[in-house]
Amino acid sequence: MTISHIQDLLLAFAAFVLVGALTPAMRKFAIKHEVMDAPTIAHKTHKDPVPYLGGVGIIIGILAISFGALIYKHSESKNFWLALSVLGPALVLGLIGLWDDIKNLPPLPRFIAQTIAGVFTSAILISSSTVGRPTGSKTLDAIFTTIWIVGICNSINFFDNLDGGAAGTVAISSIALTILGINGHQYLVGGLAAVTAGATIGFLLWNKSPARIYMGDAGALFLGILIASLTIRLHPSAETQWTSFATPALLIAVPILDTSVAVLSRLRRKISPFQGGRDHLSHRLVRAGLERPQAAITLWLLSGFFALCAVLIPITNKMTEQFISGIAALIWVGLFIHFFRTPDSE
Repeated sequence: MTISHIQDLLLAFAAFVLVGALTPAMRKFAIKHEVMDAPTIAHKTHKDPVPYLGGVGIIIGILAISFGALIYKHSESKNFWLALSVLGPALVLGLIGLWDDIKNLPPLPRFIAQTIAGVFTSAILISSSTVGRPTGSKTLDAIFTTIWIVGICNSINFFDNLDGGAAGTVAISSIALTILGINGHQYLVGGLAAVTAGATIGFLLWNKSPARIYMGDAGALFLGILIASLTIRLHPSAETQWTSFATPALLIAVPILDTSVAVLSRLRRKISPFQGGRDHLSHRLVRAGLERPQAAITLWLLSGFFALCAVLIPITNKMTEQFISGIAALIWVGLFIHFFRTPDSE
């Protein structure tokens, strides 16, 4: 299945329009049925209840446009199964996230569900040879793939703590994935990434500060496993193995940074990593004097920088791609040190 840049733009635009139209409808439904994020917990930063269920609109939009495009192009059955192997586990986790949005599940059941989905997804990817083989051992590759999927899924979920922060960052990562997928002739990756980019931008119209709706765990978990799966399905055209491994990490560098800072700061204070708190990058930026919209833009710019580095790696020579990866790694470490040394809370 071949998809051009123009077709990717059409996919993104269709997802943008559909999710942009669905989101206000989901907002009205959430308000009517009182599916709200009330600021009743100390780490919540909003003052008034905000409706959830924005993630449901994202899920419907991505599924409808993705499978609709496959049907429209009379795609081969194997492409349906490949798309289903990515979107199926994402849908399952999205539904569990929706249950959490409504019933407020404890962390353990969510983590177990993420792990099961991660094991299932990694088994499909490795058995179908649609993911890289970093170690050459199916067992070790399955373990590393599962850890990546579960880790990124949690990173996107943790990162959804600022109006527009997660949606904008996922959109930027997806745009970069689209470029990498098309340029590398990985059209399924590029097409799904284009749909994800359009969907998240459509949602961002309603989620930017001040947010009128949140994606909730339904959207965060769905997008988390979707992005995790697409990044490891991508086969970067890098000259060296370590720069090839660096590409997916660069695409999600800021959510990984956010999770690393938050989790390690909680462990330092001897509290559970799964306990909510005002110790994420967004909270630290606001305490440093930025307004919430400025904090979101700052995170988008950082995401854009790392995503640009990922896009440049396959189109440069060996020395240049190593230089880009090395500089990006040093900047990431510098940012980690800077944020980790800032106050954990007010």
